[in-house]
Amino acid sequence: MAYRSEVFVFDGGRPVRAVVRNYTKDDFADILRIQSECFPPPFPSTLWWNEEQLTNHISLFPEGALCVEVDGRLVGSLTGLCVQFDPAHPSHRWEEMTDNGYIRNHNPKGNTLYIVDIAVSPQYRKWGLGKLLLQAMYQVVIELKLERLLGGGRMPGYHLHAPEMTVDDYVQAVMSGDINDPVITFLLRCGRTPVAVVENYLEDEESLNYGFLMEWKNPFN
Repeated sequence: MAYRSEVFVFDGGRPVRAVVRNYTKDDFADILRIQSECFPPPFPSTLWWNEEQLTNHISLFPEGALCVEVDGRLVGSLTGLCVQFDPAHPSHRWEEMTDNGYIRNHNPKGNTLYIVDIAVSPQYRKWGLGKLLLQAMYQVVIELKLERLLGGGRMPGYHLHAPEMTVDDYVQAVMSGDINDPVITFLLRCGRTPVAVVENYLEDEESLNYGFLMEWKNPFN
C-alpha cells in the first residue's frame, strides 16, 4: 500500500506545495541530514538513524515509513511499526517497543501502530508539517483497520518544574493549559489523547526519563 498526498502548507501567508509519501532508499541521505539538523552536537551522531535501521523501516513495514517534501526538498520524516498493545498494561521502554529503532519485532497482526520517531527540520517547524505527517499516519491506521496509533511523548519542559511538582502534576498542568510543553502540547494539537505516564521510558535528562503515552483511536473501530 503506497501512500502519496499532495497538499498546500503555508510559509506565513504564502501557500507552498507539500507532498507526503513513503520514503525509499533514495531518501536515506536526506533523512540523515534531517536527523543532523534536528539533533546537532552535543547529541551523539551515533544515535541518529543508520542505514540498517532505515533499510528495515522500508522493508519490514514500508507503510509506516513516511516523509514530507516542500518544494521538492525533503524536510521531515515519521516512522512507525505495528505492535500488540494491552491498555491494561501500558508500561514499557521505547527501546523494547521499537527494537531500539530497528523494528525487527514488527508484528503484522498487531492491533496498534506505534510511533518510533518523528523529525522535522527546525526551519520548517512552524509550517504544520509534523501535524501533516501524523494525520497521514492516522490514515494508515484506518486503512490497516488497526485499533489505535500510540506513542510516547517526551516532556522536555518537565526538568524546569520538577523541583516543585511531580510528573503527574506537570502533565495535569499541561493538560489544563497552565504549562505549554513543546512536545505534549504539540501532540494534543494533533489529536492525541492521554494514556499513561511511564517511568524509565527513554534516557532523557529533560524529561527525567519519563514518557507520556498518548494515542489516537481509530474512529471506525
